[in-house]
Amino acid sequence: MNSPRRPTPASTSRAIWLAGGGLILATIAAYHNSFTGPFVFDDLPAIPENPSIRRLWPLGPVLRPDVDGGLTISGRPLVNLSFALNYAWGGESVQGYHLANLLIHALAGLTLFGIARRTCLQPGMTTRFGPAALPLGWMVAAIWLLHPLQTESVTYVVQRAESLMGLCYLLTLYGFIRGAESDGRNGSPSTGSGHPPPEKMACHERRPQAGVEWLMLSFLACLSGMAAKEVMVSAPLIVFLYDRTFVAGSFGEAWRRRWRYYLGLAGTWILLAWLVAGTTGRGGTAGFGTVVGPWSYLLTQCEAIVRYLGLVVWPQPLVFDYGTATVGHLGEVWPQALLLVTLAAGTLWAVARRPGWGFAGACFFLILGPSSSLVPVASQTMAEHRMYLPLIVLVMLTVAGLHVWLGRRSFLVCGALAAGCGGLTLLRNADYRSELALWSDTVAKRPANGRAHNNLGKAVFAAGRPAEAAAHYQEAIRLQPTAPEPYYNLGLALARLNRSDEAISHYQEALRRKPDYPEAHNNLGNALLAADRPDEAGAHYEEARRLKPGWAEAHSNLANVRLEQGRTTEAIRCGEEAVRLDPGYAEGHYNLGNALARAGRLPGALTHYEAALRLRPDYADVANNLGNVLVELGRLPEAIARYEQALQLKPDSADPRRNLAAVLAHLGRGPEAIAHLRVLVQLRPEDQAARTELARLQALARP
Repeated sequence: MNSPRRPTPASTSRAIWLAGGGLILATIAAYHNSFTGPFVFDDLPAIPENPSIRRLWPLGPVLRPDVDGGLTISGRPLVNLSFALNYAWGGESVQGYHLANLLIHALAGLTLFGIARRTCLQPGMTTRFGPAALPLGWMVAAIWLLHPLQTESVTYVVQRAESLMGLCYLLTLYGFIRGAESDGRNGSPSTGSGHPPPEKMACHERRPQAGVEWLMLSFLACLSGMAAKEVMVSAPLIVFLYDRTFVAGSFGEAWRRRWRYYLGLAGTWILLAWLVAGTTGRGGTAGFGTVVGPWSYLLTQCEAIVRYLGLVVWPQPLVFDYGTATVGHLGEVWPQALLLVTLAAGTLWAVARRPGWGFAGACFFLILGPSSSLVPVASQTMAEHRMYLPLIVLVMLTVAGLHVWLGRRSFLVCGALAAGCGGLTLLRNADYRSELALWSDTVAKRPANGRAHNNLGKAVFAAGRPAEAAAHYQEAIRLQPTAPEPYYNLGLALARLNRSDEAISHYQEALRRKPDYPEAHNNLGNALLAADRPDEAGAHYEEARRLKPGWAEAHSNLANVRLEQGRTTEAIRCGEEAVRLDPGYAEGHYNLGNALARAGRLPGALTHYEAALRLRPDYADVANNLGNVLVELGRLPEAIARYEQALQLKPDSADPRRNLAAVLAHLGRGPEAIAHLRVLVQLRPEDQAARTELARLQALARP
């Protein structure tokens, strides 16, 4: 009877490549509908509003951006650098950022495939799992890649921080496994077939050098991960525990063999500590100095972690933003706390007595620890992206358990699970298609989340429904009365509804809660200027400019109010600074053009009006003022064309119609001028000057 034919290294290599290609195709299929989702929530300050990613050189500002310590990119230079590369490639086109996120996720999945497959081939594992190492590794990676719980880490662009850290974390472990295999002392086969290949002396002699190279890759990946997100802190411990569990057999032996390597991994904590210190508690949103106490946060994590476990099994409902709610008393979560204490105690016991199980439990708790422990993260007390790496543990246990129970039939079950996960991910990605859809979904699932109501209000406001937006802002204020942003946003909505006094009141309320709120100062200035209170408006524009000196709008608005106050030289200076800061800001060019026109610098005014109209072809006021300058320059036919353009854009506007009538009358085109004045009188019956001019021209037209 012939013995079973062993797979050759070449056939195994082909199978691995095919399996990897299948993982990539499956991931693309599950996420192909995510590429058009807009920037949302924390994406905005991290990407469109982040000046540090506009240039790749010099690298200093990219790696150490001068931004609020509470932003997702703060203290995470690798993440900010990746956004800068995206910006250099495609500007603010969101598709490029989604593509990069998907690439990072796919690479992490391929790395996980390698880890899972090679772990099946480690001593103590190969007897039970070695012959099926490749399909088991593939199933683990496929389910993990396609699970809908991962969508927040992949589709939500700014959570690249999580997936990029995850890739570095997995590469750290993979590099160690390959290095340990290459040093020839762990006995694991390098072909992945479950059968050791024929040894050749030349190959054996090259192994030590290859081992050093893989361990160097592991170290570099660990160092990079520390520059991506703080969760990476546990990576050196997990690698050491893996070595003890699957390779060396004991902590002492692991240290004896590779103590220099472990000192190197521990050294990466120095970089992490320096980066964390630079964020000053992530702008007051993380650490023991936040508004959320450690005990309350820990109780909240009892609820959160059990919820995460439930979402692994049944990923509904998935929630984009859980808000900042916390648990106040142990009695509210004692069943969840008891479960987690039991699992933690079991993990400690298993680390000593059942190392394989202990390793799995330790991975779960150590990776979740930085964000789900005593150390508060006040800005997000619960977040699904925190399960990006811990999900691996549960997927591995599921796949291994099914294989032990069902044998080869487990491949069909796991394949069905992966396909089902892919379908649910496809559906979940549809919720990210717009801000309005995403926040509507969030409010429906978490109606007591004030922040969600506030952001839904912003989406509704952007859709041109200020009254509906105001209702959401009012609900946000009811749920979170101390938060300043809903008051500010309600002010915007009320201003749009022409309820100026109420708008001013709500801007002032926002500033009482947050005096250093530049946007509130700026828009309070707008409201005060509209209420004919220019001196007060100017003071708030000045404060907005002081708080946010790189903000073109604040400089431009200050230029506008200085012009109204008759301080033309200051108006020009502020306007020039606005267009220097943002050459693509149409309003800045318009206000500077007004100041230059007032100063009699007509060619300069003409240049900036034309620039504003190029940037915003629908800007009727610019077309009208451009016509005025052309009249002053004696270019009357061009002025007529600009006035007509303004009227096409805004037919009920009085000024361009009056100005056009005046030029036509000057050119002796009385009937046309009369026609425009008749329309103006119909639109503005109270306009006595138009009535007088109409009567004059009609009298001149009589024989």
